Amino acid sequence: MSRKNGRILRENRSVRYGELEIPFTLVKSSRKTYALSVSETGEVTLRAPLSASERWIGSLLTERRDWLTEHYRKAREKAVAAEAAGERFTPQQRQALEQRYRQAAKEYIAQRVEYYLPMTGGRYERICIRDQKTRWGSCSGRGTLSFNWRLMLAPPAVLDYVVVHELCHLTHMDHGREFWAAVERILPDYRARRGWLKEHGSELRL
Repeated sequence: MSRKNGRILRENRSVRYGELEIPFTLVKSSRKTYALSVSETGEVTLRAPLSASERWIGSLLTERRDWLTEHYRKAREKAVAAEAAGERFTPQQRQALEQRYRQAAKEYIAQRVEYYLPMTGGRYERICIRDQKTRWGSCSGRGTLSFNWRLMLAPPAVLDYVVVHELCHLTHMDHGREFWAAVERILPDYRARRGWLKEHGSELRL
């Protein structure tokens, strides 16, 4: 057991349930409650009070056996499947990259909005960068433009299409004939750009 940061003790251990052995990190601190967690990649951590005895720890692991084995197996199966599929990043790396892409999107998309705004007309209030599950962009009735940060993974021409699409909503809130005429006036090939996004949008992920 090692001591770090004053009153925090850490130790690498393992618990065996039949033929399954699960490694875990025991972290003791001044906290008053326990917490048992399993990360996305199967790292198990047991946080406990400094006063927790070996008997208490053993009883807890026995009591939480079903929960722990289920979550550990699921996490490890997911991690192995991701590795087999050629997963390039750990969850921590993916989170860091996403933050960088979000920041880049905030700066780059704002530039593209300012570039196309004189062509589309209208006024907007602000730009938001989001992680929308089903949308690449949106325009609210109050003039808030929202864009999915994953557009930074698309070709620039496709990102520009989404920017123009939402800017045209500042003056045409529906998808009527006048709206699409406005989009086409600025991007005559918008259908090809929109088609690329429909076909390859699901690939825009880390």
